[in-house]
Amino acid sequence: MVEGLRERKKRETRQRISDIATGLFLEHGFAAVTIAEVAEAADVSVNTVYNYFPAKEDLFFDRSDGVVEQLSRWVRARDEGESAARAVLREVRAEVEAVSPRVGLTAGYDAFMRVIQDAPPLRSRLWSLQQEVHDHLEATLREEAGASEDDPLPRLMAGQISWIHQTVFTAVGREMLKGRNPDEVSREMLVLLDDIEELLSEKVLNYAVRAAQ
Repeated sequence: MVEGLRERKKRETRQRISDIATGLFLEHGFAAVTIAEVAEAADVSVNTVYNYFPAKEDLFFDRSDGVVEQLSRWVRARDEGESAARAVLREVRAEVEAVSPRVGLTAGYDAFMRVIQDAPPLRSRLWSLQQEVHDHLEATLREEAGASEDDPLPRLMAGQISWIHQTVFTAVGREMLKGRNPDEVSREMLVLLDDIEELLSEKVLNYAVRAAQ
C-alpha cells in the first residue's frame, strides 16, 4: 500500500516531535521537561503533541508498538522445522552479532538508560511493555500451536521465550551503562545466549515447530 502525502507528513511530524522530545529528555532528564516545552521546541501546539502522544511516556517510548510485536513477528516468520524458541534465539543472535542499536549496542545507549533509571514513570512503562510483549506472544503461540483458550502451555512458553530477549536486553543495558565498548559487549552477549540456550528445556526448544509445507 502506497503511503499518501497526508500520511507521510503526519508520520514525519510525529517522528520530529519524538526526536526533539528525546533530545530534551537526554539533556535535562524526563521529569524536568514539560509537554509545553516539547511543543515549543518542535514549533507545534500542546494539543498537537497530545494528538500524537497521549502520555508523556509515549514520547520516550515512541517505537513501543514495534517492540511489543517483535517476538511475535519472529515466531510467525520461523523456518520450516524451526521452533518458536529457536527462531527467537536465532534472531537475537543475529542482532547481537551485528552489534545492532536495536538491542542497545550503540554509543550513547548509556544516556538513554540513565534517563529510564532516573524516572519512575519510565521504569513503570518499561515493565508494562514487557507484560505486553508476553501477552502478545502468548496469543501468537496459542494461534500457531492451535492451543485452546484453557491450555496453560502457551502462557508458560511465552514466559520462557520472552525471558530470552529480556535477559539479553537487560544485560546489554547494564554493561553499556558502564561505558563499555559495544563490540566487546556483543561478544559477551553471544556467550550469554549460549548459556541461555543450555538452560532451556527440550520441551521449550521444541515447542511450536513449524511443519514442512
